[in-house]
Amino acid sequence: MPDSIHFAMQSHPFAALLVARDAQGVCAVLLADDADTLRADLARRFPKANVLEDNDPATQAALAQVALFLDCPDHELKLDLHLTGTPFQMQVWDILQHIPLATTLSYTDIARAMGKPKAVRAVARACASNPVALAVACHRVLRSDGGISGYRWGVERKLKLLAMESRYAKAP
Repeated sequence: MPDSIHFAMQSHPFAALLVARDAQGVCAVLLADDADTLRADLARRFPKANVLEDNDPATQAALAQVALFLDCPDHELKLDLHLTGTPFQMQVWDILQHIPLATTLSYTDIARAMGKPKAVRAVARACASNPVALAVACHRVLRSDGGISGYRWGVERKLKLLAMESRYAKAP
């Protein structure tokens, strides 16, 4: 568990944004409707850390990258990440980081890629536990029938992200 976490927030038309970094990298990218919800989510995720809202340059730079991605999602969001989770979650999150822009996989596809074809629900839980929205692209995961299922930050946001990525990926 990190000793200190620096975070910064920004209001964006897509959502209120929060980016948090510890000494090793970005440990959270959170989306919500308001700043209070973001602060509460961060505190829940890191209850033992000294959480500091400040102007840390690395945190501010990462927040700017997230906002730029939401303004123009024509590129992969590459952040210096520090993820912590179970080995299973880490394996799922690694696969999610490699789903190309404007492409989707199903929960079943991911379970099969892991060599655990019956672990579809566990894959869905790992997606829901993802602490780094957008950089670990859980929004690019659909049901096996192609339908939209839950999204930690709201199904409406998932639909909008997929549409934005598709539109920008096809732009000349």
